[in-house]
Amino acid sequence: MNERLRASNKRLEQFAHAASHDLQEPLRMVSSYLQLIENQYGETLDEEGREFLEFAVDGAERMRNMIDALLAYSRVETQGDPFEPVDLNDVLMDVQTDLQRKIEETDAEITVTDLPRVEGDASQLRQLFQNLLDNALEYSGDEPPRVSVSAEQDRTKGIIAVRDEGIGIEPANHDRIFEVFERLHSREDHSGTGIGLSLCERIAERHDGEMWVESEPENGTTVFVSLPIDDA
Repeated sequence: MNERLRASNKRLEQFAHAASHDLQEPLRMVSSYLQLIENQYGETLDEEGREFLEFAVDGAERMRNMIDALLAYSRVETQGDPFEPVDLNDVLMDVQTDLQRKIEETDAEITVTDLPRVEGDASQLRQLFQNLLDNALEYSGDEPPRVSVSAEQDRTKGIIAVRDEGIGIEPANHDRIFEVFERLHSREDHSGTGIGLSLCERIAERHDGEMWVESEPENGTTVFVSLPIDDA
């Protein structure tokens, strides 16, 4: 079973690498020519022409972000760092530093209670919780975000809960949010690649953990992550 899983992960990475390489070359050409058009003809374009150019540049940037996200997703198993004891309190401090600008812009309040030490890949765990906090800020609705991060643990695992008071998710969509490229909202309403939670779940699975969600529309969302604790 483990051999089949490793082979499957290797094929996934090979596919993503080949696909991204084949996509990146024409994308670089598109981006280069868009830059040339802007530099040489930008001042002569009318308002509608400039708007069309902005749409094209934005589309190229979104494609680049999706390629990068797909590569990150495919490499979780094969290019992660070795596991070591990781203090999740330190991880959440780093994540809040990374998101400081967005936290200030949205007037968000984030509360973090004492979190366990786990056995894992510190870089991947930082990515996981950054995605979760970023989502909590993004889907907060009209009110300033109120987010809490707490944990429960037994002898073998910790269950970390990231709670927000935002727009919530229909119960029928609880599983859909973990699917690759699955979006519940338009890009005009909420930005993103559609891979963030899929990447989080894949990281959790690499750590012999799991993820699930509890949510109802207009009543906020709680995302749970179970991870093996460091028993040293």
